[in-house]
Amino acid sequence: MNRKDFLSAVIPLVPVATAFGENVRGNNEKLPSKIPPHLKKGDTIGITCPSGYISLDECVPAINKMESWGFNIRVGNTVGLKHFSLAGTDEERAKELQEMIDDDSVNAIMLGRGGYGAVRIIDKINFTKFIKNPKWIIGFSDATVFHCHINSNYGIATIHSKMCNSFPDDFSKATPVQVDAIDSIRRCLIGEKIVYDRAVNYNNRFGQATGTLVGGNLSIIEMLDGSISKLETDGKILFIEDVGEYRYKIDGMLWNLKRSKRLQKLKGLIVGEFRIKEDDPGEEFGSSLEEMVMEKVREYHYPVCFDFPVGHVIENYALKCGAPHKLHVSEAGTFLEQI
Repeated sequence: MNRKDFLSAVIPLVPVATAFGENVRGNNEKLPSKIPPHLKKGDTIGITCPSGYISLDECVPAINKMESWGFNIRVGNTVGLKHFSLAGTDEERAKELQEMIDDDSVNAIMLGRGGYGAVRIIDKINFTKFIKNPKWIIGFSDATVFHCHINSNYGIATIHSKMCNSFPDDFSKATPVQVDAIDSIRRCLIGEKIVYDRAVNYNNRFGQATGTLVGGNLSIIEMLDGSISKLETDGKILFIEDVGEYRYKIDGMLWNLKRSKRLQKLKGLIVGEFRIKEDDPGEEFGSSLEEMVMEKVREYHYPVCFDFPVGHVIENYALKCGAPHKLHVSEAGTFLEQI
């Protein structure tokens, strides 16, 4: 598809509704998992940018790859739109996301990139139609706002995965792991069985668990604390990842999870990739990530695993947030399976 074709496929902006839609947060731990329809060839994936700016050219590799999977791609106005660091004003980003949520001809929505901005518009989105006819929301990092809000309030599954800015420009030069991680998005979308294995980390705490998988970026989870979008974790398998934070900041965010009792009733904890900022000289924190985590969960007995392939890394595999999973952590390694 050339640039002219892209621009002709842009979705017009429409006024956004002010209501939030039915909220069913009250009994979150009892909400049944609701899985959006899986995609088939010919279905449409819309690309929109509710957070940071990304150019049309930067989206081309993702568009080409998803078209090769047999999907139609609809490119929104916010792709290439710039308002300082954001992909347009709050009103422009919210209107387009609302349009794609409400448009029955759009079967899934992939975010162009993360960055920041989703929290500024989440309260402008009316999820009434989405609750009745859910569709896949795809992304990670700042997309954690949508994962947390949708999983906690409505029990609807979403896909935590790479976005358009994570697709390589030249797949012939990509590593096998990078190609496989991107293909995991396709596998999730079409409903293939999702099973991931990871080599043992001897800081792991062994055990088995079954529960709904929830989580995402730890900084975003903390940012949503106390709001309608707060992540509910009771009876769930929680996964966390982060990037660019000092050790003391990570320690504080983990204490927040513990003090808010969101570690107390977990079924299991998955620690993804943390790209930690080096301590300033003379300000060394003195604890490893594994030590920080295990300090907070020592009194509990659920399985804990480290080095899971999710986060701001090439090896960032797609996960279905809000869907039931089995977690098995043993001397043989970590095994995660959607059920």
